[in-house]
Amino acid sequence: MADYCLSCCSTVDLTPEHMRARDIRYVCFHFSLDGVEYPDDMGVSMSSEELFRRMSAGAETKTSQVGVAGYLAHFESMLREGKDILHVTLSTGLSGTYNSACIARNILAESYPQRKIYIVDSLGASSGYGLMIETLADMRNAGKTLDELYQWIEANKLRMHHWFFSTDLSFYVRGGRISKAAGMVGTMLNICPLLNMDQTGHLTPREKVRGKRNVIKRIVEKMAEHAENGTAYSGKCFLCQSLCMEDAKAVASLVEEQFPNLNGPVRIFPIGTTIGSHTGPGTIALFFWGDERKD
Repeated sequence: MADYCLSCCSTVDLTPEHMRARDIRYVCFHFSLDGVEYPDDMGVSMSSEELFRRMSAGAETKTSQVGVAGYLAHFESMLREGKDILHVTLSTGLSGTYNSACIARNILAESYPQRKIYIVDSLGASSGYGLMIETLADMRNAGKTLDELYQWIEANKLRMHHWFFSTDLSFYVRGGRISKAAGMVGTMLNICPLLNMDQTGHLTPREKVRGKRNVIKRIVEKMAEHAENGTAYSGKCFLCQSLCMEDAKAVASLVEEQFPNLNGPVRIFPIGTTIGSHTGPGTIALFFWGDERKD
């Protein structure tokens, strides 16, 4: 057993069962729905499906990051076990939670001077951030040390690709990420925006693709362009989806057809309540290791 803990935020958008099986600790973001607060605990308190149903009915959502107090309690639970910690946070391009984690680490360093607490800005989100943690768990189980993991993830985190598309623009308009006019035109013309995570950890529009069938094809083409060793890619591939499982299965099937050397089948996870509060339903995201994100 390793003498350190792997840790992350609940915005990795995996499942509690997966996290337990991989021995990964996590601390929860929170969201509110019409003023009532809930933990983003990977669907335990509220499923993503229920969230999207209520959003579609007009409920107002708001999200809140893990603060210093939350990190102090989370980290100290591991420090009391005599463990060092590698904690990876949601991207600083989307949240200020990295800064809260660093403040908590500095406070705890006074009480636990013999322990190491490494904080890493993932520059990622959702199940792409989850695939980063999954890879670190594989490395830990292969016998890598805490310092080796920290050095590796800092050197390689920009190789985690995040590609997204949405077939429902209404919540992007509501959140101000797309103008009302652009949303109306996009809906009329059946435009599906294709986005990715840039090198600063921000979600960035890349292409406007007309039609669901074409955007499914295009997102897999992006994987062929950027994946390590192209279609000979032999790593893991994760997908996440918000109330569009059939579309996710179509993407997964095409990936498995074109990438025969994958390490296992494509895993599909639900987009969690924090990320889902911003995307709404109809979003698909594809994650894999590849070349370094440059822009």
